[in-house]
Amino acid sequence: MPEGIIVKALSGYYYVMPLEDSGVPSVEGSAVQCRARGIFRKRGTSPLVGDRVSYMLTENGEGTVDEIRKRETELIRPPVANVSLAVLLFSVKEPDMNLNLLDKFLVHIEQAGLDALIVLTKQDLADPENDARDTVAEVKAMYEQIGYEVISTSSRTGEGNELLKERLAGKISVFSGQSGVGKSSMLNALMPGLTLETSAISMRLGRGKHTTRHVELIPLDNGGFVADTPGFSQLDFLEIGVEELSTCFREFAQYADQCKFRGCTHTHEPGCRVLAAKAEGMISESRYKHYEQFLTEMKDKKRRY
Repeated sequence: MPEGIIVKALSGYYYVMPLEDSGVPSVEGSAVQCRARGIFRKRGTSPLVGDRVSYMLTENGEGTVDEIRKRETELIRPPVANVSLAVLLFSVKEPDMNLNLLDKFLVHIEQAGLDALIVLTKQDLADPENDARDTVAEVKAMYEQIGYEVISTSSRTGEGNELLKERLAGKISVFSGQSGVGKSSMLNALMPGLTLETSAISMRLGRGKHTTRHVELIPLDNGGFVADTPGFSQLDFLEIGVEELSTCFREFAQYADQCKFRGCTHTHEPGCRVLAAKAEGMISESRYKHYEQFLTEMKDKKRRY
């Protein structure tokens, strides 16, 4: 029975990219349009984009998904399986960089156990006569110090594109970020010939219109796949426990074990080493401020639900 990877799910159909005998996707071939067997519905599950599946061809040239291989990872939003790298795109300008949203994404990525790559897009819009480039350099240095890789890119000039493509080789990556940061433009630049829809920024709102309406895996010529997903403006914390939040801020880890009290929330407790590290400048004020905001938001949501 042939095997493949689901690269798109739309209107009850699953589009399966065949795998070669070596296990490498046959990107030169076309995807097989399949339906899922009813057994999945009885089991309370359904195939996801990114699933490795066994499928059977039918007489009409379509197919049926018969079996789903064990998933390495599973994301809820966006609904994608077997992702190993999350690429978080945030723009230098238009829209302005939103570090609160970036930290929210990083919390969810840490909780999901994925590697994260921060990509600062639209580098060509940074005005050398103001402090935009200095701000970008400061943001880049802050997140690199925490342990994240940060790449600056420009779809217009091509800056950073080859380095980004190297990071995507041989794995399934999910592209996420603030709406209007240039996800579709970036993918068009990475894959010549790709014609994903792009949109201009609304000057009144400073936001891009959503141009991606479904999750789809886009094959790269280096064996990787990129999940182009709908843009997001907010994320909730319903899947993360209040006590888990601090573990999703990786710079807290080396200090949290030294706190005086077990279950320390790192907000007010005496003998808290995280608070001490912040006071000493070892933890950035903006990151800690976002931690406090997220903690309050989570507690409010727990009370409502």
